[in-house]
Amino acid sequence: MNWVFILRDGLTAALQGIPVSLYITFVSLLIAMPFSFLCAMARVKRVPILSQVITVVVSFLRGTPLVVQLFIIYSGFPSVLNLIVKANGWDFDAFGINPFVYAFVVFSMNVLGTLTEVFRSSLSAVSKDQTEAALSVGLNHFQTNCLIIIPQALVSAIPNICNEFLNLFKSTSLVYLMTIQDITGKVRIVAAAGYDYTEAYFVIAVVYFVLGFTMEKLFQRMEGRLKTYKAAPQT
Repeated sequence: MNWVFILRDGLTAALQGIPVSLYITFVSLLIAMPFSFLCAMARVKRVPILSQVITVVVSFLRGTPLVVQLFIIYSGFPSVLNLIVKANGWDFDAFGINPFVYAFVVFSMNVLGTLTEVFRSSLSAVSKDQTEAALSVGLNHFQTNCLIIIPQALVSAIPNICNEFLNLFKSTSLVYLMTIQDITGKVRIVAAAGYDYTEAYFVIAVVYFVLGFTMEKLFQRMEGRLKTYKAAPQT
């Protein structure tokens, strides 16, 4: 298989896999964000026991390779679940769970570890004077958090959320290990016919670079508008 053929067919296959990669990225991020924010709130408020447990979980998620987490969930969990199913005599195929379910779990958990720290730092960056001022004018703690603290923390966290989205999108290149046909998976199928994996990985790299570069520029424009908004005088 020559270069022209693999570049043409590989690019076509990669374009077919882009929606799958974006789908996993968006869903995983949407799942992780609310849980990350709640975990960050628990750590900032120093909720007894819960904050310590979250600290350990976040440290584990941030300190272990994503590919290891992937194999633990995708390969290890079904085997454990199958033992439980057999022990209880349940009629359930533990190995028949859709791979997308595992992908959402793995990537959501991985992102949760990072976003928890992002939200924690953003919440901590909001001045305590604003909380005291809100309470002094009659707002309760719930109103203060919803109307003053959380909106400011979210605005502050947006640049880091954008960066995490980009990192997550690139990390989805591992889902082919779970038999999901994303960008990498589809191009590898094309390459397998002639064992042209060098050319295939070149195509994959170019596609991810173009998409990543485009996303980065979009996020930079978003951050520029955000900085303009934050810098604008409040009346």
